[in-house]
Amino acid sequence: MLLQRLALCSRIPLDSRRHVCWLLTRPLSQVPQGRANSSSFAHRGELRQAKRIVVKLGSAVVTRGDECGLALGRLASIVEQVAMLQNQGREMMIVTSGAVAFGKQRLRHEILLSQSVRQALHSGHNQLKDMSLPLLEARACAAAGQSGLMALYEAMFTQYSTCTAQVLVTNLDFHDDQKRQNLNSTLQELLRMNIVPIINTNDAVVPPPEPNSDLQGVISIKDNDSLAARLAVEMKADLLIALSDVEGLYNSPPGTDDAKLIDIFYPGDQQSITYGTKSRVGLGGMEAKVKAALWALQGGTSVVIANGTHPKVTGHVITDIVEGKKVGTFFSEIKPAGPTVEQQTEMARSTGRTLASLQPDQRSEIICHLAELLTERKEEILAANKMDMDLAVSAGHLPPPMLKRLSLSSAKLNSLAIGLRQIAVAAQDSVGRVLRRTRVAQNLELEQITVPIGVLLVIFEARPDCLPQVSALAIASGNALLLKGGKEAANTNRILHQLTQEALSMHGVKEAVQLVSTREEVEDLCRLDKMIDLIIPRGSSQLVRNIQRAAKGIPVLGHSEGICHVYVDADASVDKVIKIVRDSKCDYPAACNAMETLLIHREILRTPLFDQIIDMLRTERVKIHAGPRFASFLTFSPSEASSLRTEYGDLECCLEVVDSMQEAVDHIHKYGSSHTDVIITENGDQNKMMRSI
Repeated sequence: MLLQRLALCSRIPLDSRRHVCWLLTRPLSQVPQGRANSSSFAHRGELRQAKRIVVKLGSAVVTRGDECGLALGRLASIVEQVAMLQNQGREMMIVTSGAVAFGKQRLRHEILLSQSVRQALHSGHNQLKDMSLPLLEARACAAAGQSGLMALYEAMFTQYSTCTAQVLVTNLDFHDDQKRQNLNSTLQELLRMNIVPIINTNDAVVPPPEPNSDLQGVISIKDNDSLAARLAVEMKADLLIALSDVEGLYNSPPGTDDAKLIDIFYPGDQQSITYGTKSRVGLGGMEAKVKAALWALQGGTSVVIANGTHPKVTGHVITDIVEGKKVGTFFSEIKPAGPTVEQQTEMARSTGRTLASLQPDQRSEIICHLAELLTERKEEILAANKMDMDLAVSAGHLPPPMLKRLSLSSAKLNSLAIGLRQIAVAAQDSVGRVLRRTRVAQNLELEQITVPIGVLLVIFEARPDCLPQVSALAIASGNALLLKGGKEAANTNRILHQLTQEALSMHGVKEAVQLVSTREEVEDLCRLDKMIDLIIPRGSSQLVRNIQRAAKGIPVLGHSEGICHVYVDADASVDKVIKIVRDSKCDYPAACNAMETLLIHREILRTPLFDQIIDMLRTERVKIHAGPRFASFLTFSPSEASSLRTEYGDLECCLEVVDSMQEAVDHIHKYGSSHTDVIITENGDQNKMMRSI
């Protein structure tokens, strides 16, 4: 394919060739725009905008465990990711190690072959004596391995119709202005032609590294870490990905008991870490990587150090980083004012233990105080909610049901306060209640009692009323709580969380409930399996499915869709029917327990009761979708329901006809979601059947 492109370009006039070749080689997908200025990205999520990316492959990533030869499978997966990003319109460069290891493999093979031939000639028989290999000099290995390494890259990238070019450099190429300009020009031209430059130090001629030889403001090329940093800054790269054999940067040597992976590293944090030994191969260790990363960061290039050897993540580590996922250690110049989500979780867990040890009366007092704050400070809450509503309406991306869920009112706050006081009463025996007692032996009893779960992560969409409800339930059950709300309700969530912590402060457990307000992706939160004990998603069925897929090692308490039914039996009371149907559909249609399907007994059709139901729904402006059987009874029917499993979440519902209560129950089992279902009847003989729902 590449030859076809070049052949076509060669037949185009010279003055038009550059423009046409660009169109031929660039994909038609949207091209990332890169940074708007010369500063590095402040947050992981911004890495999606990275256009020019340098991928540094350390020796431990490229070579096998025996240091003689290349890790071909690992290298192939890295090449696939780089080619995919290149085909997205990004400009990819690779700084690679591996020439010495590849050359060592080739030279050892040649030496062994040569020795075996000589021994066979001198001994006259095929029995070979023990052969010892001489110590191989690194420069000779590099000279023997460089061409083979490049041929391997060329063959792998060819599978993805991606062209590569080899560039060998030394420290002098950066110290000499003319050579540096030539190098820059060469790389710029290669990138313009959609070619992936593969850069390495010319280890066949490079002198041994000199310690402490950095020039003023310039990092010396001592290893591929410093080469990658210097190259990234020189080429104004948006992102440098340094792959090694560790997960990232730890606060102490990996493997020690207290070692913790640092998610985000800031230039002022150097004193807080202790470096271990360098990797099994290569010249640089983690200290060299950090020094090179900080130098690149100062030059305006964002840096991520991650593991490129783990078999479970190697196949997507580069693309995950570019997508902004929490992988490895991200270097940032901007330190947020608040704590990280890991610190918030630690604070919640620690304070949650104190919350669990409080007396039931004390937990009830906290919840009652929160209920009082909801009514006393309603003006602040409604003002914040108005800001969110105005922003959502002006943005225009929220559907009407979501806007209704986002909206708060005095009536809704009063209802919330009543609900919280009910939870406060239930909090009296939520923790420490004996569920079962078994006598195992004389004077030995086994008790099963209720205890807190630990740290809960509750993820909810644009529903700010969810925050005080969930907080009250967590407080009642003695659980620490981590909340992640929809950005559409950011202002409302903030004031509600402040009131929650104000209520918690009365017994010194303010930090037990935390609101995640950083740019953490939900998928990243779901990976905190060592810090979170249970995830509870509150929102659409799609949100629940996404959380269940993303959660790694954390149980998820998911719920089903709110496809709720109301069945009107032939023996139903007229007054009850009108009141129940109106309340279940019209009071709060966006609620998850609102009626979505109205089932009518066939005998009610063409009766005054049926007319009253239809008139009431029309008065309330409820749009009716006819079920297939109901539509068959009508000459001119409403729009037919596209599915009997639809959760409308608005002033809409499906109306269907059944012949009996048993058929209604069967319909609910088939199309419902086991959330909330109602049967309206005055026939006492149907009680047994009603309990089967």
